[in-house]
Amino acid sequence: MNEVFFLVEEAIEGGYTARAIGESIFTEGETMEEVRANIKEAVHCYYDDDKLPKIIRLHLVKEEVLAV
Repeated sequence: MNEVFFLVEEAIEGGYTARAIGESIFTEGETMEEVRANIKEAVHCYYDDDKLPKIIRLHLVKEEVLAV
C-alpha cells in the first residue's frame, strides 16, 4: 500500500476527529497540528515497517448550516 486516506472532521464538542478510509484507524486532536501528529503516530503503530504507506492523504470536511 502506497497511500492511506483519512477523513478529518470538526468534532461537535470541539477539536477534530480523523478516521482512515478502509482501515481501522481512528484518532483525534484539539488542533489541526495535533491531529496531524496523532495521525502519523497512529499510522506508524498500525502498520509494520515494511507495510508503512509512503503517503497519508487528509480529506478535510467542514459542515456549515445556513438559516433560510
